[in-house]
Amino acid sequence: MPKPYPSEFRDDVVRVARNREPGVTIEKIARDFGVHPMTLTKWMHRADIDEGSKPGQTRAEAAEIRELRKRNRLLEQENEVLRRAAAYLSQANLPKMMYPLVSELAADGIPVAVSCRVLKLARQPYYRWLAVPVTRSEVVEAYRANALFDAHRDDPEFGHRLLADEARDAGEAMADRTAWRITSTNGWWSAFGKKRGKNGKKPGPAVHDDLCAVVDEDGRTRHVFAADAPNQLWLVDITEHKTTEGKLYACAIKDAFSGRIVGYSIDSRMKSRLAVQALENAVQMRGDVAGCIAHSDRGSQFRSRKFLRALARHRMVGSMGRVGSSGDNAAMESFFALLQKNVLDRRSWTTREQLRIAIVTWIERTYHRRRRQARLGRLTPVEFETIMTKDVALAA
Repeated sequence: MPKPYPSEFRDDVVRVARNREPGVTIEKIARDFGVHPMTLTKWMHRADIDEGSKPGQTRAEAAEIRELRKRNRLLEQENEVLRRAAAYLSQANLPKMMYPLVSELAADGIPVAVSCRVLKLARQPYYRWLAVPVTRSEVVEAYRANALFDAHRDDPEFGHRLLADEARDAGEAMADRTAWRITSTNGWWSAFGKKRGKNGKKPGPAVHDDLCAVVDEDGRTRHVFAADAPNQLWLVDITEHKTTEGKLYACAIKDAFSGRIVGYSIDSRMKSRLAVQALENAVQMRGDVAGCIAHSDRGSQFRSRKFLRALARHRMVGSMGRVGSSGDNAAMESFFALLQKNVLDRRSWTTREQLRIAIVTWIERTYHRRRRQARLGRLTPVEFETIMTKDVALAA
């Protein structure tokens, strides 16, 4: 069964088809974007329904029905939790904890999150109770934390070393490094601590190692952006351009194997959602990408929790370059240079919609299917992937 196309990609193709020049057929637009003409016709029909120009159930209505069904199912589960809890609490020899009830409900198909929310319980303590009892090391850690907290409450100006001295005098022996770890984890800082710099002055720390860097024999570091197969190394970056309406931001993901843009997202705001949506679109187009390296710079969008969770959800590996070094992502910078020269700087753009259509048209029609690359043997990215994947299949 073929993989579904991302919704953002479908919307972009419909925009291009609706704004096509006289004489350009639907078949030509579909061929430029690598989809079947009947598929494009269905997308345009669906877009007309969503906009209200044709009768039918819109995607928003279908999503609302699904949400209502989900909410109804959730209410049924919450009612079952309350009914079982009333029966549980009415028993003689009342237990001290509600966790056994949560386990019984989970065995009957009620999610733990629903049971804990209705019963006003925290899930993490429940899972700790369910998995293993409290270990000795955790007890020791708790006593040390209590001693440090008492010392910090009495003398808020003390740093972690002085707090460790106070804790040792109270009978809780520990190293200074241990005291630093406990106090920093809990946020027990000295009242006279050093002032921290303002936000936005310096790039944040890297959350991944640089997996594209190699060290030569003479000790110099260089970057290698090459892969032996698709979905081994992806390069990620964000570019921006001005229009009369304001700036438009595009996050693109490039496969180092063929140079193909496997996913992109375009929006008027440069938030972490932009990078996450581009990654989701790429995964939806490529399928299983477990183990693939996603290399980027140290932008806040790529260091955000949402982007890190997306990488973990798809079992991908993150990689980051150095601060202020464009060469650490040179392959992606070269693509954006082509986009800048061929699209962004060709004319002034009045609306974001015009620029968006121009960007997606150039990527899908020109860069993917017409622009031949010397490193690919004078093939386009689509031709190169088609030939190489066939060769791999025959060799297997």
